[in-house]
Amino acid sequence: MRQLKIPNIWRRALVVAILKPEKQLGDPKAYRPISLLCVPFKILKRLIYARVETITDSLLPQEQAGFRHGRSAADQVTLLTQDIADSFSVKKKAGAVFVDLTAAGNRQTSRLRRLKNGVPQGFVLAPLLFNIFTSVLPATISRKYAYADNLAIMHADGDWLAVKGALTKDMATLSEYLQSWKLKLSTTKTVSAVFHLNNKESKRELN
Repeated sequence: MRQLKIPNIWRRALVVAILKPEKQLGDPKAYRPISLLCVPFKILKRLIYARVETITDSLLPQEQAGFRHGRSAADQVTLLTQDIADSFSVKKKAGAVFVDLTAAGNRQTSRLRRLKNGVPQGFVLAPLLFNIFTSVLPATISRKYAYADNLAIMHADGDWLAVKGALTKDMATLSEYLQSWKLKLSTTKTVSAVFHLNNKESKRELN
């Protein structure tokens, strides 16, 4: 009797940690984990991707531009820049938070581990599955600009307290979402920025 089941050996991967450019050898976070997969399974994933991608792309949120046909990081940068410029034209100030998710590697061979969340880097379905996994980002006051696992939120207002209040509330919402979906925010790579035309406030920062 035939069983429609993927063999266990196909679902196993050897994860190799590749040092990122200009990073220190001793820092585990300086490595990018790449999954070396069974070749027949990689072919199967290509076939699955060709069938699934055309269906799921139209269901992904507009703010997600990562790994989608006709979309790129440049689109999000251009859109964010235009929105900031538009806020200047109506005498508003803008604040933004650039959110990054953590990723780490390991240089040593470890025992077999089961992947409980996230997607392995190194196979064609990973970006698509990640986009699907994060397609339910919560509603925010600020506008969102996403590219794969990088997310920016921006809010413009005539008052800095209003800008700070909106971004703070949205970050609390996003933090709760990330925690519930077992995603971890990188505190070292997540930064805030202000955009305005007042030279007297050149040293202003968002806390």
